Amino acid sequence: MHLESFASRVGFYSNPVMTREQLYRNLTEGSNRSPNAIWLAQIITSWRFGEGVLPDCLGLEPDQFEKLLKRCFPGADIERQATSGKVLDFSRMLEREDLEKLLAEFRSSAVAESECIAAIIVAACLGSDHLWQDLGLWSRKELSALLTHNFPDLAARNTKDMKWKKFIYKQLCEAEGLYLCRAPSCEVCVDYRQCFGPEDDR
Repeated sequence: MHLESFASRVGFYSNPVMTREQLYRNLTEGSNRSPNAIWLAQIITSWRFGEGVLPDCLGLEPDQFEKLLKRCFPGADIERQATSGKVLDFSRMLEREDLEKLLAEFRSSAVAESECIAAIIVAACLGSDHLWQDLGLWSRKELSALLTHNFPDLAARNTKDMKWKKFIYKQLCEAEGLYLCRAPSCEVCVDYRQCFGPEDDR
């Protein structure tokens, strides 16, 4: 497929009646077919349709956003602005730097996009839904696969299948030597389902 053709197919505003399924298919067909490109196709599709909490440029710096698109979706013409109009206020996210350090420590240097994926995850952590929903992924299973691919050692620590956002914040607390939960173990905690209960997929 010529790059010009791909750009015209993917450009959201050039075809405002494009469905989610069409946009996702066009993104995946024109991608470099890497695992991250497939997950990013889901994230971008949801983002272009006003879903999730990601702001302009998916929470990346503009130059990062352009480089990520060029690598994963060469020739794609994707609007930088979030369709939802959402703007994330990092000033209220006191733990932003800690999240960035945690993900930087565990990201796979063998995966070229892992630095951008980390920044996108940090932006999504400001949302109030499950992490996979705030990212715009289509299921928790997809999020588990994305984290395992980009942060394998971190993902491997989640041996009890804790909900991912709670698990990531738990890692921050443990790194700081903070243990806020008063239960002697997760299994006997009255809030067990809030941390380990099912996350409804779409």
